[in-house]
Amino acid sequence: MKTTIKIVTIAIALFFITAESKAQDSQAWRLGLSVNPGVATKDPYGFVLGGDVRLQKDFVGPVSATLTTGFTHFFVKDDFKNVYDPYNVVPLKAGIKAFLSQNFYVAGEVGAGFGTDKGAGTSFVWSPSIGWAFSNGLDVGVKYEDYTKSDYTKQVALRVAYGFNLSK
Repeated sequence: MKTTIKIVTIAIALFFITAESKAQDSQAWRLGLSVNPGVATKDPYGFVLGGDVRLQKDFVGPVSATLTTGFTHFFVKDDFKNVYDPYNVVPLKAGIKAFLSQNFYVAGEVGAGFGTDKGAGTSFVWSPSIGWAFSNGLDVGVKYEDYTKSDYTKQVALRVAYGFNLSK
């Protein structure tokens, strides 16, 4: 857990150091709010529902840095309700978003997932994604998210977000 917290702290520090060192190149800061419905990749969990807040700093060219946090709830399937409890987690991730065309992007994030239930602990989390960012602020993507502490806490999710430009 201490190693995970150190990695996340370093990633966050690098995010802001890099963002400030490139400030003269681009002033574009964005804040996105999203809902993330998904499905767990393994029993006992089925439906997954989350939401997040993402800070994004655009750099020169098609690359942006991201810092994301939120809340995710893994619902237990009916067949397993007497055996397993739901899993709730607060992720904190830093990442890179690269546009391959004007609107299409690929992204990757790493960080820590802080379990909110007794005994859940902290997990390393990684999340690659692809998506389409519309000029009106809408951002729709698909992501895979893996909380590595448990083999059951992996998901494929749709991320529907609306972004606000903070630079104006």
